[in-house]
Amino acid sequence: MQSDAQPDDPTHDSSHDLPLAGIRVLDLSRVLAGPWCAQVLGDLGADVIKVEHPERGDDTRDWGVRTSPGNTSYFDSVNRNKRSIGVDLATPEGLALVRDMARQSDVLVQNFKTGGADRLGLGYAALVAENPRLIYCSVSGYASDGSEASRPGYDLVVQGESGVMALNGEAGGPPLKFGVAAVDLFTGQYAAQAVLAALFQRERTGKGKKIDLALFDCGVALTSYYGLEALARGEDPPRYGNAHPSIVPYGVFEAGDGPVVITVGNNAQYRRFCEAVLGRPDLCADPRFATNLDRAKNRAAFVPVLEAELAKWTRADLIARLQEAGIPCGEVLGLREALTGARAREAGLVVGGPENAHVLAPPYRLDGRRLIVRRMPPGLGGSSAEIMDEIRGRGDGSGER
Repeated sequence: MQSDAQPDDPTHDSSHDLPLAGIRVLDLSRVLAGPWCAQVLGDLGADVIKVEHPERGDDTRDWGVRTSPGNTSYFDSVNRNKRSIGVDLATPEGLALVRDMARQSDVLVQNFKTGGADRLGLGYAALVAENPRLIYCSVSGYASDGSEASRPGYDLVVQGESGVMALNGEAGGPPLKFGVAAVDLFTGQYAAQAVLAALFQRERTGKGKKIDLALFDCGVALTSYYGLEALARGEDPPRYGNAHPSIVPYGVFEAGDGPVVITVGNNAQYRRFCEAVLGRPDLCADPRFATNLDRAKNRAAFVPVLEAELAKWTRADLIARLQEAGIPCGEVLGLREALTGARAREAGLVVGGPENAHVLAPPYRLDGRRLIVRRMPPGLGGSSAEIMDEIRGRGDGSGER
């Protein structure tokens, strides 16, 4: 499964060319949303120091598939381009060390339960008094000033409560969660965007900023046009599974030997689809199906006819005809098949490391080049001595600061 792409040797680091070179991020978060935020900043060139319990580490070191001693596929997915230091926050020495690091950091990301950071002396007020330029990003389950502030945040729970689960699933079937922890991931991405905006503003004001992100808020935002449709209709819109609520045909269909994605986006494409692909010009002439509005209205009559026609073709032949006619289409690949295929290899999207370790490459391209994986996900506490020397002024600055 290993790609030809390899992580760059940190001793030949090109991070000084990256937008966040020289920015230090103190990552006190764990699991997914907070670590995702910090990983985005690391991808963009920041020196991210992940603080973990020296024995247990992040919870996700015990989730997924073991990739190396102490690391798993889940942990690796959100901790590339970071260094790890083991710190016991239950000890005065550990807390003192983290406060020292916060004084020398530009950004802090944390997802303690509401009030937890304050009880440790690591809240915003305490740390910004010692470092007014600090950008302090808190990720919680629910609004920190609301009636549910004390509730822990879990992606699956929030998918249910925010309506995200209600929009996902087959017509007539039960609500379904997303295949990945979508609310966590969106929250992490929103958090990273807010941090970048705060860094930009700090260039003008010289002052840091307090940022609060709640999973529930981000889950509601994720409902997007479906959420607005529910408000406009006064009721939940129906679920359509892999079909589109407004465009027909647009979705996943079965060829004779497997599924194909077909997206007929306008009536000109539909005419080519009927004539050049299916050889059924009568489907254009039929007034029930002539326009997209007609097809959407008569979906129940149209789809069985379409399915019968598509089943006559193999996937390869059908896709070839669709592409020749200029109809957007594609295969439905298995996950491993997609990640090991020529398209992902050509784009350099999978980065191979030692043993069974892999990470996905950052999706960003700057000046025509994909951002590199400078560091594979760290072993637990793997940079503890190096980081402590830097914080205490004995390091040589090799930690990208």
